[in-house]
This record gives sequence, structure tokens and C-alpha cells, in this order.
Amino acid sequence: MSGRFDVPDVDAFTRPYWDAAARGRLLVRRCSACGRAHHYPREFCPFCWSDDVAWEPASGRATLYTWSVVHRNDLPPFDGRTPYVAAVVDLTEGPRMMTEVVGCGPSGLRVGMALEVAFREGVPVFRPRENR
Repeated sequence: MSGRFDVPDVDAFTRPYWDAAARGRLLVRRCSACGRAHHYPREFCPFCWSDDVAWEPASGRATLYTWSVVHRNDLPPFDGRTPYVAAVVDLTEGPRMMTEVVGCGPSGLRVGMALEVAFREGVPVFRPRENR
């Protein structure tokens, strides 16, 4: 067990992902056979079933696909964070990812808005992207 409630148990396969996140980097898996990226991390490509997949750095850019405001959650660590914005984002690399949006209230959210990855205690979350 990891001892933390918001991080899954880390095993040899997912360790690169969580180690990178602890350093403020987001990784995805990309298939060398078909070229598509995917997330959540798997040891095979969910599109063509090839096992020729590898970790690669993601840009950290995404767009908001959908969200929901969670007002009640008794499970740690979420019980102390309500309300929070649970969201699904489309990473620039292609995969869709479940996450949390921070740094913006629900009234400021819009489908398709530009987001960037941020990290809270080694866990990727997303915030509105500043125009740079």
C-alpha cells in the first residue's frame, strides 16, 4: 500500500509515471506500431493491441471536455476538499484523462477551455492555461 489515499498502489510498471509526476512531469504511453498515445497507462496498446509501447513526456496541455462539481464525498482525502471540480480533459497528445480542475470556480469553466497540468502532492491536476 502507498499509505496515501489519492495515489494508487505503485508497482514496477507504473513507477515511472508516479516518479515523473513527483518531479512535475506528466507522462503518457505511445504505441510504436500505430503511433497513438493512450492514458491510463497499460502494457499494451488499447487500439491495435501491440505491446510495443513506451513512456513519453506529455506537453501538459489539455482542453476541458466535461466536468461535475462534487459537493459531497466522504472518502479520504476528498472529504476535506469539497466542493471540488471532477473533470475529463483531452490531452493535446490525444488521450482523454480523468482529473480535477483547480484554480478556477465552476462558473469560470467552459467546454473546450485551455488547461495546463499542475501537480498537487505528486498527483496531476489541471488549471486554466495562461495565454503565453
